[in-house]
Amino acid sequence: MSVQSAIKRKTAPDIRARKNGEPIVMLTSYHAHTAALVDRHCDVILVGDSLGNVMHGFETTVPVTLDMMILQGHAVMRGSKHALVVVDMPFGSYEASKEQAFHSAVRILKETHCGAVKLEGGARMAETVAFLVERGVPVMGHIGLTPQSINTLGSFRAQGRDEGSWDPILRDAQAISDAGAFSVVIEAVAEPLARKITQTIAIPTIGIGASAACDGQVLVLEDMLGLSPRTPKFVRRYGDLGAAIEAAIQGYAKDVRSRAFPGPEHVYEMKKS
Repeated sequence: MSVQSAIKRKTAPDIRARKNGEPIVMLTSYHAHTAALVDRHCDVILVGDSLGNVMHGFETTVPVTLDMMILQGHAVMRGSKHALVVVDMPFGSYEASKEQAFHSAVRILKETHCGAVKLEGGARMAETVAFLVERGVPVMGHIGLTPQSINTLGSFRAQGRDEGSWDPILRDAQAISDAGAFSVVIEAVAEPLARKITQTIAIPTIGIGASAACDGQVLVLEDMLGLSPRTPKFVRRYGDLGAAIEAAIQGYAKDVRSRAFPGPEHVYEMKKS
């Protein structure tokens, strides 16, 4: 059997081919066990630099390092089998030059075995995207609200709510598409603008706080499960796991203090002679 025929995972070309087709389902994951759950239902798993917020309690994604992304990317690859795994390139790992971006992307691909990388930025990063794609690195773009630029933006606010501000974002989307990215995330962009971008560019758009007209959607897993203390407007909670976990911990603490746990069924008896 050839290596190619043995591959079961979705690939970047598979996702690229979904333009104007069945909506692409994408969620984040940072661990092997959550990856196994997400993998059963999603086309793409994003190992997002949002792990800085979710796992480490950082206020922004800026402190996240390349080594952190690689470590969690490797865990997600071990836990998943079918979805395309995309790993974020963190702040400072690709902006200095095309060559820096290539070396960082190669580390991610080689050390995690993932199928693609994602980087933030529109027209300013188009040359870098083209450089990577020409050298065999599948790239997912990210435009609109770009969290790694928070120190420049000043706050996490929606983009394109004034039609007069649309042109730069439209140019960003077109530039990333023309550069050869296989898809692009559109974050926190006014619905009519996200719809127009989706109708205009040749690659699939994946919305997060954008439009139902996008070719797919992504959310941070912990946000949609109710594990995050604060969630953006664009998040719909599909559960309140935070409350369920707290109740379980409360029950455990109560049983320990009352010596109701461990019970006879949880301890080891001596062997009978």
